[in-house]
Amino acid sequence: MLKKLMITTASLALLTSAAIAQAPEQTQPAPTAATTSKAQVITEQKPDQLLASKLKGTNVMGSTDEKIGDVSDILFDKDGKILAYVVGVGGFLGIGAKDVALSPASFQIVPASERESMKLKLAMTKDELKNAADFKPYKEPATTTGQAPQTPPSRDRAPMTPPTQR
Repeated sequence: MLKKLMITTASLALLTSAAIAQAPEQTQPAPTAATTSKAQVITEQKPDQLLASKLKGTNVMGSTDEKIGDVSDILFDKDGKILAYVVGVGGFLGIGAKDVALSPASFQIVPASERESMKLKLAMTKDELKNAADFKPYKEPATTTGQAPQTPPSRDRAPMTPPTQR
């Protein structure tokens, strides 16, 4: 009888532990994008996506299909949205050129051909682009320590001595 009780107790303990192991855990709420710290990994470029490295330097063609400049930079907001393509126009080899920022909607992408790379077409002439307002990049204000710079005494003047009392 004792043997039967021991076997039954051991079997019950085994079944209970197996049942506990198979019981579903309490569900935790799924992490949201705001609470997760993992970055989203993108594994490949899609046909309708552009790389900034390929876009920078791209020829910009005017309304009469003449080259009027090239993309010198790309302006993003803090969320990564492209706000403007900065087009360098005028000048020679970058000297004397000015930058004009235009929204991406201003451009039409001309696909690459066998002989040429991709181009951007703009419904403006070179003169219209030259007359457009300059793009001025933001410059951080200079920080100061609140103290005026110390200048060493000049070598050609004798150091000032306090007047002597009489």
